[in-house]
Amino acid sequence: MTLPPAGAPPVAAPPVERRPRRCFVETWGCQMNELDSQRMSGLLMEQGILPTRDPKEADLILLNSCSVREKAAQKAYSRLGEYRRLKRRRPELLIGFCGCVAQQEGEKALSRIPDLDFVLGPGRVGELPDILAARRRGQRLVATGFPDARRRRYAFDSLSRQTSYKGMVTIIEGCNKKCTFCIVPQTRGPEQSRPLADVLAEVRHLLDYGFVEIELLGQTVNHWRDPESGADFAVLLDRVARLDGLRRLRFVTSYPRDFTPEMVAQIGRHETICPYLHLPVQSGSDRMLKLMGRGYDVATYRRLVAELRAARPGIAVSTDLIVGFPGERDEDFAATLRLVEEVRFDSLFAFKYSPRPGTAAPRLKLPPVAEAVASERLQTLLARQSAIQHEINRGLVGASFEVLVTGWGKEPGSLVGRTPCHRVVHFTPAAGRAVVPGEMTRVRIERALPHSLLAAPLAA
Repeated sequence: MTLPPAGAPPVAAPPVERRPRRCFVETWGCQMNELDSQRMSGLLMEQGILPTRDPKEADLILLNSCSVREKAAQKAYSRLGEYRRLKRRRPELLIGFCGCVAQQEGEKALSRIPDLDFVLGPGRVGELPDILAARRRGQRLVATGFPDARRRRYAFDSLSRQTSYKGMVTIIEGCNKKCTFCIVPQTRGPEQSRPLADVLAEVRHLLDYGFVEIELLGQTVNHWRDPESGADFAVLLDRVARLDGLRRLRFVTSYPRDFTPEMVAQIGRHETICPYLHLPVQSGSDRMLKLMGRGYDVATYRRLVAELRAARPGIAVSTDLIVGFPGERDEDFAATLRLVEEVRFDSLFAFKYSPRPGTAAPRLKLPPVAEAVASERLQTLLARQSAIQHEINRGLVGASFEVLVTGWGKEPGSLVGRTPCHRVVHFTPAAGRAVVPGEMTRVRIERALPHSLLAAPLAA
């Protein structure tokens, strides 16, 4: 080792390179949870905490949970246990429990997991920076509940969007319905609509940045009302659909009872509104709909679908169905199958009934449906729907669509996209034609599968 000469100035130590802090966000559930995760990621990035896809390199882990299905809490605690093992090796790691299960569990989560750092409900997402600051001061916090809309923080320009072409925009949070199977009113709180001006400003912001598809979100999206003027969802649709630069407008999830004739008319009036609607019916039996507290009957639902198809020929309609709800008889399930046959949904999501804590269904004291019976009904329903979808999709062979490319396919060089009617399309671009996610391109359908379409590119 050579020493510096006497009297020489001290040599500065080389700077210590500090890597940026990282956050891993795991998201379960619906589009609302996806958007909440984007909000949290954006707020963290403003503090210099960058995203990572590897929880092992994270300084902060957020589990954004969903409580729609049974045993949601057990699954969430199991995943948190996996993250706790990481924390034992790195005690400085912070773990936050977020989302609907976090709202449901609250203080119990902190008691059950001593090294959990904080609990954050969906109504308090905007407070994440304050929660982290408090944790650094040594506090373990539970931030749940649903502040008044005027106190909620919603900085839409802080969102870390997952793509640069499709932007989700929350227009209404919470739910005031009383469906006996649903836990959403407890985990998302009462309905709170964002002002029309705020929604338009966020959509305009996205379009100015080059986004081509906008999806309006809410548990009961068509029950939105402007808190300032009282304008309804039909007015909002009309205002958004007319914005320059918009190519596609979607919205989810619609409640059948909340549709008005003017809303139906708007869907038929604007080409920018995609010819696709998710309209959950839940059952084809009037008796079951009454027990579920849905507030409409099957005839009303059928009329609404007919009105939508008359206003927008070719519109694709999807739905949700529950089988095995307490008290469901063979004749109730047969009525559901008849509805599926008559309406011919373009797609559906079907589930076995899942009891949720605090919901009204268990208090109805109805006879439960045996697990084996519910499973058999579900498989029968899915098989019939798959056959119907395949028939509908075969009718599209030879048709051409403009698809929005959403990603890369499994085969080398292949791509995946969505038609305006929300069908999945697989295709390989023409030789020498570079097509990337986010681009619109035209294809011709060459082959139909039950749940997707295979296509060939058309000349630009």
